[in-house]
Amino acid sequence: MSYRSIASTRNALPRPARLLISSPPRKQVRPFKSTIPHEPSIARRKLHSTSRRRDDHVSPPHNLSIHAAEAKASFSDPMTRYSHLVQDNVLRADENQKVIIGKLQRLWEDLEHYDPGPIRDEPEGNSNGGFLSRLFGRSSSSSSSSIPLENVPKGLYLYGSVGTGKTMLMDLFHSTLPSQFRSTTQGGYGSTRIHFHSFMLDVLQKQHEVTLKYLKKGLNKDSIPEVARMLAEKGRVLCFDEFQVTDIVTAMLLRQLLEKLMSHGVVCVMTSNRHPDELYLNGIQRESFIPAIELIKDKFEIVDLDSGTDYRKLPRALSKVYFSPLNLENKKEMSKLFQSFCSNDPTNLNTNSNSNEIILNKTIPLWGRNLIIPESSGSIAKFKFSDLCNKPLSSADYLEITGRFGTVFIENVPKLGLSERDQARRFITFIDACYENRTKIFISSEVPIFQIFSDKHGSEIEDEHMKSVIEELGLNSNDIGSSSLFQSDEELFAFARCVSRLNQMGTKEWSETTWQEQQL
Repeated sequence: MSYRSIASTRNALPRPARLLISSPPRKQVRPFKSTIPHEPSIARRKLHSTSRRRDDHVSPPHNLSIHAAEAKASFSDPMTRYSHLVQDNVLRADENQKVIIGKLQRLWEDLEHYDPGPIRDEPEGNSNGGFLSRLFGRSSSSSSSSIPLENVPKGLYLYGSVGTGKTMLMDLFHSTLPSQFRSTTQGGYGSTRIHFHSFMLDVLQKQHEVTLKYLKKGLNKDSIPEVARMLAEKGRVLCFDEFQVTDIVTAMLLRQLLEKLMSHGVVCVMTSNRHPDELYLNGIQRESFIPAIELIKDKFEIVDLDSGTDYRKLPRALSKVYFSPLNLENKKEMSKLFQSFCSNDPTNLNTNSNSNEIILNKTIPLWGRNLIIPESSGSIAKFKFSDLCNKPLSSADYLEITGRFGTVFIENVPKLGLSERDQARRFITFIDACYENRTKIFISSEVPIFQIFSDKHGSEIEDEHMKSVIEELGLNSNDIGSSSLFQSDEELFAFARCVSRLNQMGTKEWSETTWQEQQL
């Protein structure tokens, strides 16, 4: 690799966060209907970096330009923000999108004069309800309600397939919330914007802590009401991204949890890939989850985002982040990139550590055990595929890794067959975690990255079904091939989403997003 190539690669390193009010938006970023794909993620970064909460902590310069002042003022409500982004050529005008923005505007207007009031503490008396009654019985929320359920503004449930701009819409709404929902540290009611999987991990951890507290006090009491109260204290507007139900634990908890949250005046906005009626299809004891579905349909406005336009479809050149095959030349390229990133990592340069030092087998605590990072330096980490996917690691482990490291190198990814089905599932989960935490990735693989799941063992009908799903994402099925690794519709969708995300994460625009901005 030439010096110029290395220098070019270094330019993709994370840079300090910059507010939109102090610099004009980059013209190549077009998150919705544009000449470049993958815009929901880029828009998400832009919207996060210009949120109201950031402005509370950073005083703008006195010599604000007219454009910068207009940009700051555009965060007043969703429609104003959308119109500004269209006028600024960040988004392109789209009638269907404008209708959806109108739905966000409706909720914003409901929230503008909404005062959920103080949260009442849960009484600490013993509960006579047993475990099964707490799971299956309808609980009463009235005793600790901050506000009657009928007075809580109706939430939004936005659903659509990959590439319909769900995340961008969520971030646009969250960045324009009325002022009373500013951070609790600023005297507001607060708001929470979180990926649903991370939210459920937080819920389970809080549930464990509360249960232990009750046991020490000799109380036989349901922990969910207290968990809901703790979550409501953090934010009275709750924005879930990628809401889904894939296991019985989540299914059992959700109805009671949502009902309790709303009893504290929490207003929810959710994005999902499925209509509520399609959640947890064919799941164990799904009939027990039906009340949660009915609650969502009753207390949320259900909005279909599918308009026939996929905002990730148009092709563009990928930057060099995927290397195949596994030969000596590509191994050297990966090594040069890793050394270059480590020696120029800003998190190293801002500390007293040796910026060139690479730590071997660093351990980080996680859920009562230690997770080993084979090679790392600052915010850069390197793994072999076997380190990540041949061990019983979970999504919680992957979220922790990608939350700590802004750039991750993965070496020696093999072509995956039927005997590697578990590894394939873990790899998909890891890519999902990278996508959620805005992590840059470099991968060396046995075959081109989009073909690692491909085999020739699927039936003709299965191959045609997979081909149609892949091409609906705007990808070339001939480049990806067919696979018999994924049997259910849920697995097939996860595979298709992974391929779409790998495509997006291989672009120049993705490499130019800054992981550090999200950490600030």
